[in-house]
Amino acid sequence: MSEPRHTWPTLVHEELASMVGYVNRVVQVAGKYTLDEPFEAGWGNVVLDVTPRGLRTPTFRRRGVTFTVHCRLLDSDVVIEADTGSRTVPLSTGSVATFYAAFLDAAAELGIDRPRSLLICEIPDCAPTFEADHVERSWDPGAARLMWEALNLAAGGLETWQAPFRGHRPRVGVMWGGFDLSATRHRVQPTEPPPDRPMFMQNAQLAAYVAVGFSFGDATSPSAGMYAYIWPQPDGLEGRSWGVDGAVWNADAGLVLLPWDRLGETADPRQAIVAFGDAVHDAAVELGGWPSGLIGPRVDGWYMSRTPPEVVRAQHHSAWRGTANPPPR
Repeated sequence: MSEPRHTWPTLVHEELASMVGYVNRVVQVAGKYTLDEPFEAGWGNVVLDVTPRGLRTPTFRRRGVTFTVHCRLLDSDVVIEADTGSRTVPLSTGSVATFYAAFLDAAAELGIDRPRSLLICEIPDCAPTFEADHVERSWDPGAARLMWEALNLAAGGLETWQAPFRGHRPRVGVMWGGFDLSATRHRVQPTEPPPDRPMFMQNAQLAAYVAVGFSFGDATSPSAGMYAYIWPQPDGLEGRSWGVDGAVWNADAGLVLLPWDRLGETADPRQAIVAFGDAVHDAAVELGGWPSGLIGPRVDGWYMSRTPPEVVRAQHHSAWRGTANPPPR
């Protein structure tokens, strides 16, 4: 059954851009710790989870301390939680440099080393390091809640879409560099990344994948919404249907785009995200040579706990594909 409808949040770029830029910088501080983790295909090691209160890193297990960092958008703070204790760093009016200094002090009290990099990444025209970013920024709790609501809604749809994929799939989460919510499906097929791209992008493109995600937009493309692409990009994407009214192929960007307001007009936005992602995956199968058997049944755990495997196999790609709960047996 569809979830109860709530008021769909309106995302106006001009009203959110300042806070998106602020949060993007803040989460990069903790995000740097993810670079110490073993590399996972598609940069799955760096994603931040969307939680009931904000964005959180994975658990880091270092010699002498185990910790996680939680940027609590709904509480206007950053919490460092470790086996050695916890510390809270407020988020308020001030500079990124001031926040960074307070974060380092709190981390040191817990026995946590500073991140190995000071660089601010993937943000155009920004200060080079956290310490050098002295721009005074204002924390807006209302905008922070809007950001969380959008990320939470998009994450629910992407997690539902991602669940039945049988291949490698990193956790659905926020990529702290570009600050987009991402779900990727990887195919074991080596590819040759373009040599003129940054090294981190080349290493993201070592194998074929499908990406579906959410972005708040930026100055050059200020509309929030869902995006998707296939790497390597196959021919024939023009003129296809993308599962949801309003979803279109943008050849200049190399992306399929579904505007946020059009998503909110659907009867069930979560299922619309699933339909959008399914249409992109179907294009990878039909045009990009992906195997057709990588998607399992889309059902809940209760169904799988009581249904014989031979029945599940027989229903693979059956008529109830795309529904959350097929009739019980």
